[in-house]
Amino acid sequence: MPHANSLSGPLDPASDAGYVDAPPRMGFFTDTSVCIGCKACEVACKEWNGVPGSGLDLLGMSYDNTGALTANSWRHVAFVEQPRPVGGASPAFHGTPDGPSVSPATAAVAAHTSTDTGTFPGLPTGSPSAAARMAAGPEFLGMPGAQPPGRGTGVQGRGDFRWLMMSDVCKHCTHAACLDVCPTGSLFRTEFGTVVVQEDICNGCGYCVSACPYGVIDQRSGDGRVWKCTLCYDRLGAGMTPACAQACPTESIQYGPVEELRERAAARVAALHGRGVPEARLYGHDPHDGVGGDGAFFLLLDEPEVYGLPPDPVVTTRDLPAMWKRAGLAALAMAAATVAAFVGGRP
Repeated sequence: MPHANSLSGPLDPASDAGYVDAPPRMGFFTDTSVCIGCKACEVACKEWNGVPGSGLDLLGMSYDNTGALTANSWRHVAFVEQPRPVGGASPAFHGTPDGPSVSPATAAVAAHTSTDTGTFPGLPTGSPSAAARMAAGPEFLGMPGAQPPGRGTGVQGRGDFRWLMMSDVCKHCTHAACLDVCPTGSLFRTEFGTVVVQEDICNGCGYCVSACPYGVIDQRSGDGRVWKCTLCYDRLGAGMTPACAQACPTESIQYGPVEELRERAAARVAALHGRGVPEARLYGHDPHDGVGGDGAFFLLLDEPEVYGLPPDPVVTTRDLPAMWKRAGLAALAMAAATVAAFVGGRP
């Protein structure tokens, strides 16, 4: 498998890895402004990939029962309860509550699962579509007193806090440090530009765990090997949409060519700014950032730290070439000094 990981400027990671005539880079755009915290993505990921359960931990009073991305949680839906002034509701949903238009890859699935009289997992035939249910009002969530971000009325009608929800996942970095440090080639770059773990040849060294700038990669207890999101590599090869994006009822998770998703994301941010949501911003979309841009990027409604994301991620192996160069020069200098001392000390 190709295993290159250049650190020089913007690039197509698949071509950089040695693939010839690679297909467009595929990825995720997650619009947190329309995430309702249903965790359908988590369930779909586990079901399709056979990811084992990790027990039930309600983390106190939070609905966030998974807590973080782990070897047993390749998708994690974060619930962030955030104080805000009464009456300070964000108008993100005003006017057009269904959010941005979707990519053709997502729409191809939505055409069969999100019609006005379509079917959804766990809902009877003839249930309303995601957009119709969102337009119906606060009862859409199905959790007492809960509304999507921007509705502005919290538990039991209070308006003094909001819930920020985000479905987190492996970022499939352009410059992936995990690829640089893997000694067995277990981690490899696919023809779609994604990063996948071949668990059958992972030796459990854990180098990639500390190398990941996002803290995504994790070793499974009792197993020792690392596991993470593959962006459903088996489904991509068959022309199918990743399980999480297919299951998302609000199309908060969009799948498609990364360049197209970046354009759609920029348009969505501009639309939210126009509706009076100045805090909307993109994260992980910039090909000139510290990891060369992510294959999975996000629209956030607050600072990255609020969601548990690093504000300025940098590929952790960035300085390795310079370090090895300095080490080589130092070794040559020591060798030259040793030879000079030996020659100069002879009678």
